[in-house]
Amino acid sequence: MSDIEKLRTYASEHAFRIERANYDQLQGFLQKLGRDEVSNATIVRVVSSVKSFYRYLFFEGVIKEDPSFLLEAPKVGKHLPDVLSVEEVDRIIAAVDMSKAEGQRNRAIIETLYGCGLRVSELISLQLSDIYRKERIVRIVGKGNKERLVPISKAALREIDVYCKDTRANLSIKPGYDDFVFLNRRGAQLTRVMIFTIIKNAVEASGVKKNVSPHTFRHSFATHLLENGANLRDIQEMLGHASITTTEVYTHLNSKMLSDTIEKYHPRAKD
Repeated sequence: MSDIEKLRTYASEHAFRIERANYDQLQGFLQKLGRDEVSNATIVRVVSSVKSFYRYLFFEGVIKEDPSFLLEAPKVGKHLPDVLSVEEVDRIIAAVDMSKAEGQRNRAIIETLYGCGLRVSELISLQLSDIYRKERIVRIVGKGNKERLVPISKAALREIDVYCKDTRANLSIKPGYDDFVFLNRRGAQLTRVMIFTIIKNAVEASGVKKNVSPHTFRHSFATHLLENGANLRDIQEMLGHASITTTEVYTHLNSKMLSDTIEKYHPRAKD
């Protein structure tokens, strides 16, 4: 609605009605957004909104031709994600306030995010029955209900075990949530927002100045594996990426690693 309101304002200023707009007028609207230094990402969203609006008018019979059909959105480049160093991960975990009742749970959450490379949705849905302690593996249900097996670190397992014994065991768990690993104080499933808040508070207390979200630990998990020699195909499996091209972003994160590869393998780099 906000995007269509922008178009309506532009149409009013240029003396045309949006239901009578033509391609050139819509193109002029997008060019104005560009002159106003609106970001490409915003223009992409506006184009999507405008196309949806005119498609609706077309299907409702308000217009006979869709003037937005040939509109093209600008390309938006991929941004490399922020990655934490091992020392920064340790600082964030150490900064969790253990004097609070939920302190052990929060520490276990961060260890699990980093130790398994999970998405937030996968973390809050993790079940006790999905943890195979002897094999040190967890079963994850990811996007599209696709299942995968992911190794879990000793540190994450240890923190989960302490949380289950000292905190979770004392909760009054609501019916239907008995198998969920991480619960709120009312004995129900945690929300995505709560995970973001937990991370935000720990990062602020740690003094780490990077822009850190729960997904940052997933990026760090993959990058640290790659830096230490893990195979990209194995990392793809652990992250649950449908395509290897999604995982390949991590090959661009470490410039030193790339430089070392050139020096080691390129004939012109050798003495």
